[in-house]
Amino acid sequence: MNGAAFFLGVNFIIAICFGVVFAVVSTRSRSRTAALWFAAGFTVASLSAVCELLVAYTSLTKFWAIGAFASVLGGMILLRVGVGELYGRRVAPVWTCCFLLASIVLDLLIYDLPRGTAAHAFSYQTPFALVLLTSALAVFSSTRRLTIDRALGCLLLATGLHFFAKASLAVIAGAGTTARDYIGTNYALISQSSTAVLVVAVGLTLLSVLVLEIMADERSNSEKDALSGLANRRGFENGVKAAMALAPKAGHAVIICDLDHFKRINDTYGHHGGDLVIQAFGDLLRTSAAKNAVVGRIGGEEFAIFLPNTTLDMATLFAQALRGGTMGITVSALPSSFAVTASFGVAELAPGDDLGGAMREADTALYEAKRSGRNRVKQARQIGFPQPTSIKAGK
Repeated sequence: MNGAAFFLGVNFIIAICFGVVFAVVSTRSRSRTAALWFAAGFTVASLSAVCELLVAYTSLTKFWAIGAFASVLGGMILLRVGVGELYGRRVAPVWTCCFLLASIVLDLLIYDLPRGTAAHAFSYQTPFALVLLTSALAVFSSTRRLTIDRALGCLLLATGLHFFAKASLAVIAGAGTTARDYIGTNYALISQSSTAVLVVAVGLTLLSVLVLEIMADERSNSEKDALSGLANRRGFENGVKAAMALAPKAGHAVIICDLDHFKRINDTYGHHGGDLVIQAFGDLLRTSAAKNAVVGRIGGEEFAIFLPNTTLDMATLFAQALRGGTMGITVSALPSSFAVTASFGVAELAPGDDLGGAMREADTALYEAKRSGRNRVKQARQIGFPQPTSIKAGK
């Protein structure tokens, strides 16, 4: 076995492995369709290595040579479809099929041309280059702007241009007189080794994009409260840290709110009724808060809102609006006479203040609102921060 045949075997194993990995990743990825296209693309492209070996060691030279061309191009087209799915730049199935058929016809037409000539080399390599260059364009023109996305676009661009470089090398170094001669040339060794490197690079980068998506989804799920759809305590605290990092010298405000008499709601209407109330209240908070606000459910019926670049008085006005909105909540599964109320505590964070301290102040203000009769808004600076004692059981 010569060097080129060795790299053909390596390319086959690499492509098959990537096909399997992408199929597995598709079971967890939000971009499942794209991952399956990638799996199909690498699997189909792997057949080219088999065809190339059959070209050299069987009598059906032309058949297997066309098969090698078609399998590589078909695999790349499937990758292009997957890139389009992933980056929102889909391609029409009719055009992809027409392009594949036209390229195979072109390969048939140039098959008997002298190998190593510019006409044959560039006609053979151009379809591959076009597919990868349009894939790079799909990445660059998408709205995704992460570093890994830019890296993938650059890699696809370099891989597409590399096919033109291969055509030039075939003219300069020679690619054999016939298709059967190809595997024994130095050009084949260089071509297959460079392709192996680029296949691995593209495969790993595509895999990285999907894995990063899975990690982001897992993190989002671990920081989200399933019932209300808001952030849980961990997600709320992380969200606040990120928001404060964007404006470290600004003043902020925190609101802690608690549904009144929630135990009575559960006792009267069951836990399903209580869940519906939590969902409705969560929807109110989410739709009422500004886009840069951080909203979370931090306890059973307790919620928190972080308002960046907001004064205490502005936050208090917002809490009053939420109090009024809460009284207007209707839950279709509960009686029309049913009314929801909530109490609110508001505190401020001066530049450099600790979130935990502000949360404690807002919580103390919330308990004061409860003591005062519930369905109220209290500012932390209006009270002397008494220790909360007896309200917990009667929320």
